[in-house]
Amino acid sequence: MRSSNPVFSRRGFSRDNGYAGFNTAPQAGYAQGNPYAQNPYANNPYAQQDVQQGAPPQAPATTGRMTMDDVITRSAMTLGTVAVGAVLAWALLPVSSTSYGLAIGAAIVAFVLAMIQSFKRTPVPALILGYAAFEGVFLGVISEMYNTQWSGAPFQAVLGTMAVSGATLLVYRAGWIRVTARYARIGMAIAIAFVVVMAVNLLLVAFGVAEDGGLRSFGPLGAIVGIIAILLGAFFLTLDFKQIEDGIAYGAPKNEAWLAAFGLTMTLVWIYVEMLRLVAIFSSSD
Repeated sequence: MRSSNPVFSRRGFSRDNGYAGFNTAPQAGYAQGNPYAQNPYANNPYAQQDVQQGAPPQAPATTGRMTMDDVITRSAMTLGTVAVGAVLAWALLPVSSTSYGLAIGAAIVAFVLAMIQSFKRTPVPALILGYAAFEGVFLGVISEMYNTQWSGAPFQAVLGTMAVSGATLLVYRAGWIRVTARYARIGMAIAIAFVVVMAVNLLLVAFGVAEDGGLRSFGPLGAIVGIIAILLGAFFLTLDFKQIEDGIAYGAPKNEAWLAAFGLTMTLVWIYVEMLRLVAIFSSSD
C-alpha cells in the first residue's frame, strides 16, 4: 500500500534505502493483530539498528533523518512558492483570453514537472519548486477569473481548504480514521473511478454530447460532484499524513521531506480548485 494523490503516480519514500511509504512500512500496531502488517523491521536498515526486544521503531536522534520540522519547512517553501506565483499572476495578468491560455499552459507545464518527479527515484527540489511555481500561476489566473464573476470566491475557497485540511488532520490525529490497507484500497478504487468518469465527461462535453459541462455543471449535480471531489481530497490527505508519520518513525532520509511537501501541495491544490468551483456554484444559486 502506498500513499498517492490526484495524479495517482507519486512514489513513496526512498525505495532504494529500504523505505517506500506504505509499501514496506506497516503500522506500528502489527503486534496487536493487524492483518495487513508485516514485520516492520524487515528490509528496513533505518529501523533495524533501533530494534530492542520487538519495541516499535523510533525515529533516530542522529542527523540525516527526516523529522517533522523538515516536512514543515519544505512544505512551507513549496506552498509559499505556489502562493507567490498565484499573487504575481493575479497582479500582472489581467483577465483575458490570453491570460486564460497562459493559465492552461502553466497547468500543463506543472503537470509535466509533477510527472517527471513522480518517476524520479529521489526527490529533486528544483522540479518540485518548479511545479509549485507554475501551479501558482495557474491558480492565480483562475482565481482572478472566479473573483471577477463571484467576488470573494477565492478567499472563501482558501478558508474552505484550510477548514477541510484542519478537520482532516484533527480526525486523523484523534484516531477516528485508521489508515489500513483495506481503507486505502477502497479509497483508491473510488478515486480512480472518479477520475475515469470525469475524463469521460470531459470528452462528452468536448464533442458536444453533454451540455453545460455535464457532470461539472454549475448546478446541483455539479455541486454533488464537487463535494465528492473534496472528500476524495481529504482521503488523500489521510494517506499523506500516514506516509509522513511512518517516514519519520522508520527513519527515512532527510531529503525525503521534499516528497512529503510535494504530495501535500498537490493534494491541497486539488482541494482548493474543487472548493473554488463549489463556492462559485453556491454563489450562482443565490
